[in-house]
Amino acid sequence: MSAICFDTTAPKKATNLSINSDLLRQAKELNINLSQTVEQLLSGVVREAKEQQWRADHAGFIAAYNKHLEAEGLPLEQYRTF
Repeated sequence: MSAICFDTTAPKKATNLSINSDLLRQAKELNINLSQTVEQLLSGVVREAKEQQWRADHAGFIAAYNKHLEAEGLPLEQYRTF
């Protein structure tokens, strides 16, 4: 499991969701905590979206750095022991 990407001490806020009624019925029958489950899943979706955004925001730098490495090689490569 990866690191938590939100303030777990922030207060809870009530919200309304529209969920398939059969799915909701089954979740309730299984005593699934909807708030906890949605929070966990939403945390993962937010983390993935932030990672994608970071990659997009830094794609130019990463491409330029990789091009530099291809042309110049790794810094201090002569000291590598592997």
